Amino acid sequence: MTETPVFSDSAVAAPHHLAASAGRTVLAQGGNAIEAMVAMAASIAVVYPHMNSIGGDGFWLVRERGGRVRGIEACGPAGRLATIQRYREKGYDAIPSRGPDAMVTVAGAIGGWDLALALSKALGGRLPLDVLLADAIQQARDGVPVSPSEERYKPQPGDTLHEAPNFAATFLKDGKPYRAGEIRTLSALGATLEQLAHAGLDDFYRGDIGHEIGADLERLGAPVTRADLEAYRPAERAPLALRRRDATLFNFPPPTQGLAALIILGLFDRLNIAAPESLAHYHGLIEATKRAFAIRDRVVTDFGRLRHDPADFLAPAFLATEAARIDMKRAASVPLRDSPGDTVWMGAIDRDGLAVSYIQSVYWEYGSGVVLPRTGIGWLNRGVSFSLDPNAVNPLEPGRRPFHTLIPALAAFDDGRVMAYGAMGGDGQPQFQAQIFCRYADYGVSVADAVDAPRLLYGRTWGAPSLSVKVEDRFDPAILSALERMGHQIEPVGVPYSDTLGHAGMLVRRARDGRIEAMHDPRSDGGALGF
Repeated sequence: MTETPVFSDSAVAAPHHLAASAGRTVLAQGGNAIEAMVAMAASIAVVYPHMNSIGGDGFWLVRERGGRVRGIEACGPAGRLATIQRYREKGYDAIPSRGPDAMVTVAGAIGGWDLALALSKALGGRLPLDVLLADAIQQARDGVPVSPSEERYKPQPGDTLHEAPNFAATFLKDGKPYRAGEIRTLSALGATLEQLAHAGLDDFYRGDIGHEIGADLERLGAPVTRADLEAYRPAERAPLALRRRDATLFNFPPPTQGLAALIILGLFDRLNIAAPESLAHYHGLIEATKRAFAIRDRVVTDFGRLRHDPADFLAPAFLATEAARIDMKRAASVPLRDSPGDTVWMGAIDRDGLAVSYIQSVYWEYGSGVVLPRTGIGWLNRGVSFSLDPNAVNPLEPGRRPFHTLIPALAAFDDGRVMAYGAMGGDGQPQFQAQIFCRYADYGVSVADAVDAPRLLYGRTWGAPSLSVKVEDRFDPAILSALERMGHQIEPVGVPYSDTLGHAGMLVRRARDGRIEAMHDPRSDGGALGF
């Protein structure tokens, strides 16, 4: 199962080929990487609705040609009615995952598009919004074939997804999921995108679309109000940075787990493992992940409510101390939170060297499951990551941002190469980032082979109850047996390429000639395209 890598002057990568095509079209029209990404973000919300929506959140890392890296936080806070008392009075011990009570937070993704396009304009971007959204509008109105990835998704036992308001009318056919290849239209969503194309993206929060969204939220009894929409603004955030070997790595600060991604890479670097695909290679990655997640779970919270400076955990002395605590002969036991999640990562680099790493999500597959009837927007359930314990690291509180698994990544190498990379997959995201980055940067594997290579995942995800190391079928059985003897619980996923092990992508722009090597995951329905 392979995808063809791209070598081009400008390139995009996305988990669905129609989204990648939308980005390539914008590049061909003279658009820059940010404009191409907005086109892809709109398209992917139509063609991959189980993974993301315009009713979700997004995070951007943008590297300008001169080297400056900017971050855009587009995650909405909890609504003003989202209080612990409200949920306790309803008899909840935890925030539900589906239905109106799961619609805890404002959807921030569209605000992020708007702020990114303002940056694009400052950098010379000139394409109008209706051009950027044209492919997505046509795809929603005319319909597109349902993807194999969407057909493969099956709700866990007891999941009330299909009972969520307007879900069945939107995503089921005669009460059953569409089969892959069947054409499905999303006409209400298409009309919403067309309105945004003409009225501007701010209309989502403070215009006619915002009015329609607010009316549906009130009718459904969700804790987010129209006043919450009107008050929402995305924010520019300075990214976290890690100096590692011959490169500087960038990831997103809290409320995301970008800190964990950089810690894993910082710790693995200090283990000095020479041989790739070896017992030490896999053991080192797993143990680095355990230590990074233990730090993440006590540190990462709303950016405005941090108790610790994340940069302290990326200091060389701290990383050296943590790395020294890793036993290279036996597995450590560290409990992890259960953090499922479905997401899309996409990348773009244009011929001028502007690089974008972007991630957009509704958290669980289809988010809350609720589709707003007036606008056709599926709403996220990111708020399930809040705790109803007021003393927790991330307690529910109106105006508070939830913990996020979403982490776009960038790297700038000393020889001038620039990399945009990332993956979807809840707790898997920082692990998959580390696996594809190390294969390329530390062991000289090609972009295509780094993304294609077999992956492992430590921890729980997608409803799997076991705290195990999940592995694809392409690993050396002798090494897996050795990992078990070291104390790792190995759980084969039963297939050579698994959605459970993430949809990843990578683009690298070479300094010597400006050519870009790009690859998106064969585990997805997408790929990379160049112009």
